[in-house]
Amino acid sequence: MGSNSSEPFPTSFKFLIAGGFGVGKTTFIHSVSEIEPLTTEETLTVASVGHDDLTGVGDKNTTTVAMDFGRITFDPQNIVLFLFGTPGQDRFWFMWDDLVDGALGAVVLADTRRLEDCFAAVEFFERRGIDFLVAVNQFENSFRYQPEEVRRALDIKPHIPVVLCDARDRRSAASVLVQLIEHVMETRAL
Repeated sequence: MGSNSSEPFPTSFKFLIAGGFGVGKTTFIHSVSEIEPLTTEETLTVASVGHDDLTGVGDKNTTTVAMDFGRITFDPQNIVLFLFGTPGQDRFWFMWDDLVDGALGAVVLADTRRLEDCFAAVEFFERRGIDFLVAVNQFENSFRYQPEEVRRALDIKPHIPVVLCDARDRRSAASVLVQLIEHVMETRAL
């Protein structure tokens, strides 16, 4: 039953990837996960008319209805991150209360074409005292702002990191997660 390996068990953490509808949460998890992500993507149908605002999300034709799940391991540090992507539409927000249980921190993805869509996620984590950072997903043809401009627009506290990323790029997404770990460690050391 036991292993002869002297390697310690990995330290694991649960993080949420949150934000508005169409901001790139599923893409972020797909780009960084070392396993085939579990997704609950469903095709947008006529039933979503009047519920899902497709303005600014291009030709998006699917949506997350429960959650996405992925995993990434940082080998030298023996750290495993379990990533849970939240649904972005208001009608599925009841899931967030269950998904946040046990989470150490969160990435709030933001899209400068629809910056107001991440207000609710920022407020959600602030109210629950969950450490988070804001990662601006830089879409093609989106407005380019510096992190401090985004911070002012979202009216978030100076200690909360605001970073730029490309959710499609594994290195960029992994860098966001490293920055989140550092932020959580700094916050909890205070």
